[in-house]
Amino acid sequence: MSDAEQNEALVRNFFAVLSTGELENIRATLHPDASWTPMVKNVPGAGVHQPRDVIVDDFLAPVRGMFVAGDPKTTVNNIFCKGNLVCVETRATGKLSNGNDYDNLYCWVIEVKDGLVFAIREYMDSAYTLSVV
Repeated sequence: MSDAEQNEALVRNFFAVLSTGELENIRATLHPDASWTPMVKNVPGAGVHQPRDVIVDDFLAPVRGMFVAGDPKTTVNNIFCKGNLVCVETRATGKLSNGNDYDNLYCWVIEVKDGLVFAIREYMDSAYTLSVV
């Protein structure tokens, strides 16, 4: 398996694990020095989150807490790799704890390092997000 194929498989697995909402399993997919940057402004969770434990404990836990247990689910629509960079188009759907449905499209640029997710840049429709949270 080529490096690109390994990186693609790693990132596909990351999204499968992310969809479970199981924070310790998500933590295991992230490099200890990982960063996660939602490329948005004025949305809950905006800003740079790093390293791995801050991502999981201070960013993902509260964001996932905005949803009913087990949501949102992320579907990978397109994926391609160049070296250690993986670009992914996804769709996230689920139910928010306020009762609203959530259905948003994303694009991600993910850097892989040492066989783990190292740097995440997350692009989404932030106006939509603000309209439903």
